[in-house]
Amino acid sequence: MPILSRIPKRVRVVEVGPRDGLQNEPTRVASHNKISFINALSEAGLRVIETTSFVSPKAVPQMADAGDVMLGITPYPGVCYPVLVPNERGYDRARESGCTAIALFTAASEQFSQKNVNATIAETFQRFAPIAQRAREDGVWVRGYVSTATDCPYSGHVDPEDAIRVAERLIELGCDEVALADTVGLATPKRLGELLERACARLPVTRLALHLHDTGGLALANVIIGLDYGVTTFDAAAGGLGGCPFAPGAPGNLATERLLKLLHGLGIDTGIDETRVADAIEQLHAAYPELGRRNAA
Repeated sequence: MPILSRIPKRVRVVEVGPRDGLQNEPTRVASHNKISFINALSEAGLRVIETTSFVSPKAVPQMADAGDVMLGITPYPGVCYPVLVPNERGYDRARESGCTAIALFTAASEQFSQKNVNATIAETFQRFAPIAQRAREDGVWVRGYVSTATDCPYSGHVDPEDAIRVAERLIELGCDEVALADTVGLATPKRLGELLERACARLPVTRLALHLHDTGGLALANVIIGLDYGVTTFDAAAGGLGGCPFAPGAPGNLATERLLKLLHGLGIDTGIDETRVADAIEQLHAAYPELGRRNAA
C-alpha cells in the first residue's frame, strides 16, 4: 500500500514543552514565565498541554514550582492540562492544585526503568494501581507513557513485544491514552513501522499516541509512518525544548513548529495557529534566549 494512503483529516498535537521540554533544559525558568508560556500556547489553539510534573523537587528542581504553575495558569475552555505524577503523594499534590488530568510513566526496558525510577516495570505498576483507582473515582483523565518503546540507552534495541505488553497493561490499568515514546530519538521508520504493525493489531489505534525525539534526525519521517498506520495524536515541544539526557548536545523533543509545518503542508487540520505558536516561543526566548536552540525550526 502506498505511503500516506490513509492520511487522516485531523491530528491532535499534544504540547509537552512546559513539562518534558523545560524539565530537560539546564536553565531554570521562573514560574511567571512558565505561566505566560502555557497561556500563550492555549491561545494558539493547543488543546492538550502537558503542564508540569509533581515529582520530588530535589530530583527535578526545574519542576519544584508545579503547584504554583497549575494555580497560576488561565484554564481555557476545552483545553486539557495533564501533569506527571510518579506516586500517590504526587497525585495528592496534583489534585490539591486542581488538576483533572495526569500522566503515568513506565518503560519497555527493565534497565531503563531501574536507572530512571529505581524500580522494575512490575513495581511501577504496583505504584500506579492505587493512583489509577483514585483517578477513576475522581473522574481524572489518565495518560500512560511507554518510555524506550524502540531503543534503550543501556540495553539497545527494544523488542516490540516488550513495548506492546506494557502498553496493554497501561490500558488494562485504566489509561485513556497510551503514548509510545522514542525516548532516545534513534527509532528508524522501518523499526517504528514494525512496532506499529504489531501494536495496531492488538490495541485500538485511537488510543495510541507517538512521542518522538529527534536525536537521529528522523522524527518527521517517523511522523509520516505513524500517520500511515492511522495514528492521529503526536507529541511535540514548542521551540524544540528539551535536550536528550542520554545523548548530551543532541536535540530532544520534536519541535511543535516543525510538526505543524509538516501536518499543515499535508492538508491535515490541527486547529492550531502556527503564528501564535511562534509568538509563544519568541516570548519565552526573549527571557531565555538559550532555550531549545538545538532543535528549533
